[in-house]
Amino acid sequence: MTAYWLARAKINDYDEYMKYATKVPAILEKFNGKVLTRGGNSKTLEGKDYFERFVVIEFPSMADAEACFNSDEYKAAAAFRRQNGVGDNELTIVEAGDLTPTA
Repeated sequence: MTAYWLARAKINDYDEYMKYATKVPAILEKFNGKVLTRGGNSKTLEGKDYFERFVVIEFPSMADAEACFNSDEYKAAAAFRRQNGVGDNELTIVEAGDLTPTA
């Protein structure tokens, strides 16, 4: 079943953050990730307006999404944004489907 990376980011050091961001497309491709949105215009309609960059990546399965995140390539790229307060990120993997209880 399809799964999605839902990521939110606050960039504190653009140049250092880009060392991460420029490596990610090739890594996503290796794990069959498809960018649905990465950056672009956004508007917070509810909640705190803290994050400034929003990303949605589609993967064929939860296993593919997790394999990408846990790959050596992604870990190496993510190290650039995790050091020295370069950026604050939140990443969640969500499996597709509507599992809302009906009763």
